[in-house]
Amino acid sequence: MAFRKLCLGALTAALAGAASLPLPAIAQETIYVPLFTYRTGPFAGSGIPVANGKHDYLMMLNERDGGIGGVKLVIEECETGYDTKKGVECYEAVKSKGPVMINPWSTGITLQLIPKAGVDKIPILSMAYGLSAAADGNVFPWVFYPPATYWDGASVFLKHVAATEGGFDKLKGKTIGLIHLDAPYGKEPIPFLETQAKEHGFNLKLYPVAAQDMQNQSSIWLNIRRDRPDWLYIQGWGAMNPTAVKEAARTGFPMDRLVGVWFAGGEDDARAGGAGAKGYKSLNWHAVGADFPALQDIIKHVVDKGKSQTPKDKVGENYYNRGVYNAMLIAEGIRNAQKITGKKVVNGEDVRRGLESLNIDEARLKELGLAGFAAPVKVTCSDHSGHHAIYIQQWDGTKWVRASDWIEPMRDKVRPMLEAAAKDYAEKNTGWPKRTEPCDKSS
Repeated sequence: MAFRKLCLGALTAALAGAASLPLPAIAQETIYVPLFTYRTGPFAGSGIPVANGKHDYLMMLNERDGGIGGVKLVIEECETGYDTKKGVECYEAVKSKGPVMINPWSTGITLQLIPKAGVDKIPILSMAYGLSAAADGNVFPWVFYPPATYWDGASVFLKHVAATEGGFDKLKGKTIGLIHLDAPYGKEPIPFLETQAKEHGFNLKLYPVAAQDMQNQSSIWLNIRRDRPDWLYIQGWGAMNPTAVKEAARTGFPMDRLVGVWFAGGEDDARAGGAGAKGYKSLNWHAVGADFPALQDIIKHVVDKGKSQTPKDKVGENYYNRGVYNAMLIAEGIRNAQKITGKKVVNGEDVRRGLESLNIDEARLKELGLAGFAAPVKVTCSDHSGHHAIYIQQWDGTKWVRASDWIEPMRDKVRPMLEAAAKDYAEKNTGWPKRTEPCDKSS
C-alpha cells in the first residue's frame, strides 16, 4: 500500500507499506487531514483527478493563507486502490495521529468505517457517496453525506425522465434500465428505483457489471439490445463508465436517453464514445471549468509552483472540480469548528460539530472565490445531507454544457425511505448506540 505524506504542504517521498510502518509524529500546532485516494488500479482514471482536486485546494489554503484560521494543514494521502481491505488498513494507520475527519472516497470503505466512527470519535465525510441511510443524523451522528444522496440522484433522474416524457403518468409501461457496478456503490439506487417502479408502473431492468468485466461489457449490451429500454441510468465508476458510453454509441442507443449519476460524468467518460457520445447526459451539483477565483488561486499558488500533480489544462475538469468541492467541505467543516469552539487546533469531535452545523450560503461561496461554482449547502443535526438540488449536464461532443435548471430531489419520497433504512440498519446491528451528541443551537 503506497503511502504519501504531504506535510505542511511539502511533498515528501512516498512510503511503502504504511499500515505496518512506524508513523511519523504530527506537529502539535497543525491540523491533520488524511485523504484516502486511489492513483493506481482499475479506478485510477477517475481517482487521480479527484485526488488532485482535493490535494490542490487544501494545499492552496496552506500556500495562500497559511492554513485555516492561522493553523497549517498536514495533508497526507493513503493509497487504497479503491480496495476496501486497503481502505480499512489506511484507517488503522492514520487514526492514532489525530485526524479531524476521514474521507474514504469509496462506498465499500465507508460501509466498513461507519461502525468505527463513533467509537474513535472521528467523523466521516462521505460526500455524495456511501450509505444513503447515513444521511439520517439521528442514527448516524458521525457520518456526513452532503450535498445529496444516491437516492436523491435517482429521484432527479426520474424527474428528468418524466419531464421529457410528458409527466409521471407517461412512465407506465416504459422500461428503464440501471447499468451499475456490481458492488455496494452500484447497488445503492436500486431500493429507491424499485419503489418508484411499483408506484409509476414502469419496468425496471438491472444490468450489473462485475469489476473484472468493466472493460468488456459486450454481453451486457446484448441484453440491453434485447430488452430495448426507453432510458438507461449509469451508476458506474472508473473504467466502467467510458466503456458503457462507447458501447451505447456503438450499438446506437439514443445518447440523450443515457444518463449517468454524478460519478459517471467525467470528460474521459464521454470522450470514449467519440463523436457518437454527443448528447450523453449526467447529473452534477457543481460547475465545470476553471473560471473561478479559487481555481485561479490554485493555479497561481500550487500548479504554477510545481506543487501539484495536475497538468494545468486539467484544472477545471469535472472530476478535478469534484475534488475541489470535497476539499471545500473539509475546510469549511474545520473553519466552522474553530468558530464554534474558539479553538485554533481542533480535533475530530470539534469538526463533527462543525460539519453538523455547516451552512455555506451564497455570501460564503463568494468569499471563498466560488460564487456560481455550486448551490448553497446546509447540514443540520438530523439531516446530514441536505438533499440539495442537482442539474443535468450534457456532452456537446467536446465538453460538458449545462442542460437544465436546478432540479430538486423528491425529498418527500427519499427522506421517509432513508429514515426507515437507518432504523433498520440500527436494529440489525445489535448494540448500535443511540445518539448522545447534543445538537448545536445553530443546527
